[in-house]
Amino acid sequence: MPDLLCLYRTMVRIRAFENAAEVASQGGVAAWGKQASSTPALVRGPLHLSTGQEAVAAGVCAHLKTTDLLTSTHRGHGHTLAKGADVTRMMCELFGRASGTNGGKGGSMHIADFSVGMLGANGVVAAGLPIAVGAAQGLKIRGVHQSEGAIVVCFFGDGAINRGPFMEALNWAVVYHLPVLFVCEDNHISATTESGAMTAGPGASARAAALGLPAVQVDGTDVQAVSVAAATLVREIRAGSGPRLLHALTDRHKGHVSVDPGLYRDPAAVAAALARDGIARTRVQLVEQGHAVAVKQIEDEAQTEIDAAVATATAAPLPDAAAAYTDIQNTGTGAWL
Repeated sequence: MPDLLCLYRTMVRIRAFENAAEVASQGGVAAWGKQASSTPALVRGPLHLSTGQEAVAAGVCAHLKTTDLLTSTHRGHGHTLAKGADVTRMMCELFGRASGTNGGKGGSMHIADFSVGMLGANGVVAAGLPIAVGAAQGLKIRGVHQSEGAIVVCFFGDGAINRGPFMEALNWAVVYHLPVLFVCEDNHISATTESGAMTAGPGASARAAALGLPAVQVDGTDVQAVSVAAATLVREIRAGSGPRLLHALTDRHKGHVSVDPGLYRDPAAVAAALARDGIARTRVQLVEQGHAVAVKQIEDEAQTEIDAAVATATAAPLPDAAAAYTDIQNTGTGAWL
């Protein structure tokens, strides 16, 4: 079981990454009621932050191996970092640089790193669910699950449970007894709308139970609680239990995208979410346990690491124009170019 300092380190690295990415995306943007800056944005296109949800990524991914696979959402930076992707190559990818994890072609919403088992973020809500199920079926057919205990983890938001792929993926996973852990990051808001206004019933865990898929609900701002729950579920799946679902109740601190001030949200609800911040509460726990020096060191190291990643990404070259004609498929022959 990972100790609290290790979990805190992962959370702090994610927060520092998201803060830097947010700043880099806001220059030159005139959207969502904001005035354009004279400084051009270093990150172009939509950027969805996972600020506030770090405890879920840290607590779950602490129990994964490189050989385990993972699918993510449009809010996937934290999952990618927690799965072990290189922070500098990730920042380069957000900046659209040739040295990015995907050569600058994926950007924020489609970042992936197969070398650590991260199959990709996804700009389509719920799209990661059937991809995860397909990957899990592949592990089972090839015997990798049986021989190595490899599993798939699928992160998705509460907004995804109202889309068809959610029920289809869970049903398929149960019918074929697949080694997949579904993780619902329930932040109570779907883009710009409160989820409760358009979601019938108690939510993800109840819908999973209706299909005979065991589900556990946990406080997603408590990294230790997430870690303990995830450890049990991962262990069961590795042992051949079939699919499981972790329903993590968490908070999204920011607007839907990085240039969205979120003025449509109830200020009291936002204040309550900030007061539940998983990083702040973990910091208090660690300081009370006598780890104040270690906490400060972790925070300083994370900021130094992210500052260096931003500097490298800013100076890195853009992809050559010819790269636009690689990593594509000839639909006539099926060959990859």
